[in-house]
Amino acid sequence: EVQLVESGGGLVQAGGSLRLSCATSGFTFRDYTIAWFRQVPGKEREGISCFNGRDGTTHYANSVKGRFTTSSDSAKNTVYLQMSSLKPDDTAVYYCAASGWTWGFRSDDYDYWGQGTQVTVSS
Repeated sequence: EVQLVESGGGLVQAGGSLRLSCATSGFTFRDYTIAWFRQVPGKEREGISCFNGRDGTTHYANSVKGRFTTSSDSAKNTVYLQMSSLKPDDTAVYYCAASGWTWGFRSDDYDYWGQGTQVTVSS
């Protein structure tokens, strides 16, 4: 059974940092694309990071480029999202998602999703 479990969300002041984790199981994530999305109530889900497990490359949305970094630990089948210089606009529920066939930020292309973790950035 494929599972993705996010953790690491919480409340942080503007300018602070958080590291989110996406623990995966049921598949070899090196054969998949693992993406991070975020969603604010009433708005569309926004793709912010897209990690290609096959070659380790990552693409970032302009809204987070230079502030967020994705890394991975293959021994733990886990992908991380290090978030720095956080802003109140980063407040959202953050999701990781996996796809065995696509690359990019179209949420409909992702087959597997975690339950989400709340990140709140206070001003």
